[in-house]
Amino acid sequence: MPNTCEHCCTKIDNLGVSFGCFPVLQGVSLHLNCHEILAVIGPNGAGKTTLLRAIAGEVAYSGRIKFLIRSDPSKKPRFGYVPQKVLFDLDSPVSVLDLVATTITDKPIWVGIGASVRRQAQQVLEKVAADDLIDKKIGELSGGQLQRVLLAMALTPVPDLLLLDEPVSAVDVKGAALFYSVVDSLKKGYDISIIMATHNLNDVAPFADRMILLNHTIISEGTPHEVLSDRKTIEMFQKNL
Repeated sequence: MPNTCEHCCTKIDNLGVSFGCFPVLQGVSLHLNCHEILAVIGPNGAGKTTLLRAIAGEVAYSGRIKFLIRSDPSKKPRFGYVPQKVLFDLDSPVSVLDLVATTITDKPIWVGIGASVRRQAQQVLEKVAADDLIDKKIGELSGGQLQRVLLAMALTPVPDLLLLDEPVSAVDVKGAALFYSVVDSLKKGYDISIIMATHNLNDVAPFADRMILLNHTIISEGTPHEVLSDRKTIEMFQKNL
């Protein structure tokens, strides 16, 4: 675990979340630097999504979350979030350009999208290898294509902390590999920290810098090799097969 911050980091100390009388997370402590991908693995119901929502400030929690953004602890971080699943009307005439434009301009999309906004949308889609999709309708996209479009939206503007919740759960192997490759390039190209909750243990391992096994608290932490070869990880996933 890193013990020093660079110019941006996230520190979580003794985080706890309860829904009513049911504790979902207890005693979670983490330290994440920028240019780092943390993979969060665990069985269904382990609290992975709740952890992301707590970090984003969407649920109440006990303990402490501290952000150091561009060496200034008073700055509030910008979050980017890609959910596990987004339900769209597949018959909708909404295009990829329409969706991405909503993150670029405050003008209603129905009044028209100007050349400048289209150019900016094209540029952000290029970051996620999706610029060829700009004129496609949402209902025409594959699962992997849609996730890359959602990733483009999460990057507008570029966040300090990117939260990915099971982003390739409904994506084929080829699409998942492309998604991971794009996320890896984002880590290298921007001053962002990335936390990815995932079930794709072996696929994410080559791209993650660190990994935690979560089951309401942190069971194991280290490099992907260390966590995936840990007896506790093996036993947990054998039980949940």
